[in-house]
Amino acid sequence: MNLTSNQTSVDDRLMICDCDGVLIDSEAVAARVLVDDLAALWPGLDIEPVVMPLLGLRIEAVLASAADTLGRTLDAAQIGAIRRAVEVAAVEAPPVQGIAHALSAIAIRKACASNSFSPYVDTVLNRTGLVRFFGERRFCADMVENPKPAPDVYLAASRTLRVAPAHCLVVEDSVTGVTAARAAGMAVLGFIGGGHATEGQIDALRRAGASVVFDDMTKLPGLVEQWLQHATFEIRE
Repeated sequence: MNLTSNQTSVDDRLMICDCDGVLIDSEAVAARVLVDDLAALWPGLDIEPVVMPLLGLRIEAVLASAADTLGRTLDAAQIGAIRRAVEVAAVEAPPVQGIAHALSAIAIRKACASNSFSPYVDTVLNRTGLVRFFGERRFCADMVENPKPAPDVYLAASRTLRVAPAHCLVVEDSVTGVTAARAAGMAVLGFIGGGHATEGQIDALRRAGASVVFDDMTKLPGLVEQWLQHATFEIRE
């Protein structure tokens, strides 16, 4: 890993964390509910390989894509029931291991940018106590016109907090999120330490634009410090 020097004031830097899979270990919970509920509706089909690559999208988008891929349909009532089941299960998920300690060790401002809706994000951050790291610096899918993989939610954070995209570092766990952050012009760290991580995720996150992929939150403060000193991660195989 080579680091290209590009010094700037720490006060002008911002770290933006995705919620599910980065702060809250909820993606595995969501995946289980999605797979189980769809398998009950569509017996005999192999649901998991279709659903897993879609994690990070809005639930409605996951369901629409899965139905299209498998040649099935879902009505509005079924979509609503599955979405509610996912949210009920995910809201009880634990924090990602080590995330509170890592956030405590990072001095720059932090924001949360999620593809989930505000009531859910507010609930899980308050329940886990992680809200203390973010305050009101929370940006959700219902606050912007287009959810991830569009860059809207990240650009909203940059604009609201008056930090240039080039001075923002994003932590994401999905191709959807990495794509959104890169489209916003931000550097991205890919995290694969959640309960939903798979073997192919490292390459997928790198292909999407993650500069570094890591699997343990104890590494996050050091990675942020490298970025603060050098601004740009450059990976050379």
